[in-house]
Amino acid sequence: MTFLYHGLEARGAVWAEIFAARVPDLPFLRWGQDSVDPAQVRWLAAWNAPAEFIAQFPNLEVLFSVGAGIDQLPLDALPPQVRVVRMVEQGIITGMAEYVAMACLALHRDLPFFITEQRAGRWTYRHTRLAADTRVGVMGLGELGKAALEMLKPLGFPLSGWSRSAHSIEGVECFAGAKGFDAFLAQVGIAVCLLPLTPETRGILCRETFDKMPRGSAVVNAGRGGHLVADDLIVALDSGQLRAAMIDVTVPEPLPEGHPFFSHPAIFLTPHVAAETRHGSAGEVLADNVLRLLAGEPLLGEVDRTRGY
Repeated sequence: MTFLYHGLEARGAVWAEIFAARVPDLPFLRWGQDSVDPAQVRWLAAWNAPAEFIAQFPNLEVLFSVGAGIDQLPLDALPPQVRVVRMVEQGIITGMAEYVAMACLALHRDLPFFITEQRAGRWTYRHTRLAADTRVGVMGLGELGKAALEMLKPLGFPLSGWSRSAHSIEGVECFAGAKGFDAFLAQVGIAVCLLPLTPETRGILCRETFDKMPRGSAVVNAGRGGHLVADDLIVALDSGQLRAAMIDVTVPEPLPEGHPFFSHPAIFLTPHVAAETRHGSAGEVLADNVLRLLAGEPLLGEVDRTRGY
């Protein structure tokens, strides 16, 4: 019985030390560095493992994502008995909450506009608002969404949340399902997308969505690039329906040279850095889950494959 890691060498080295200390009787092997008997591999940790790579392990039981997302994994190609687990690690959660707070403050205070004016050599006044005047709505109320809302609360923004299923969060007006989506959009000044990427959420940041938001609103996408229809965003910004956007995830990554996101004056673009898996703390979480697995206990972050999250 073997645990196999496929990914960055630096992360693998840290995780090997953690497993040696915490799960010493379990062989922890690193793809490309250790000799691997595919028939012995029961558990695999990877970020992006192609279907043909996974297919060589006939006895695979659990696939661990090294990140919070799972849409990059070939779930449709996995045998139905293989369990899938996403990374639930405090570094990812805190990093995302910090990014969302930064993005909302930057968009609320019109930093894209002021930076454009600065670079053009202009000293241009624009009226500013207090946070209490801008409602922030978070799409996706899992660990990341809830942490982002908690980070935003002390800043004074009125807060809303939307998800597929109903939630109750203190200090947050919550909406749920298709029936609640339009009502959610109608009152948000900044919409933050932290949804999982599923067939239902792919392309959710589109012209139809933007048109249902108040004119002059802003958007933050730190979920997945597939949530956003890029051409629709450009149209919404150029028409004034949206005031600005902060984008951390794109399709493809990296964007090709000359893509309009690089030069658009109303877009802040970051290269998928909103939240990162921290080697040490993530390794501890993974070891915790392996110990849970050995003890027959529920796994932290296990995905319902029928729902995609």
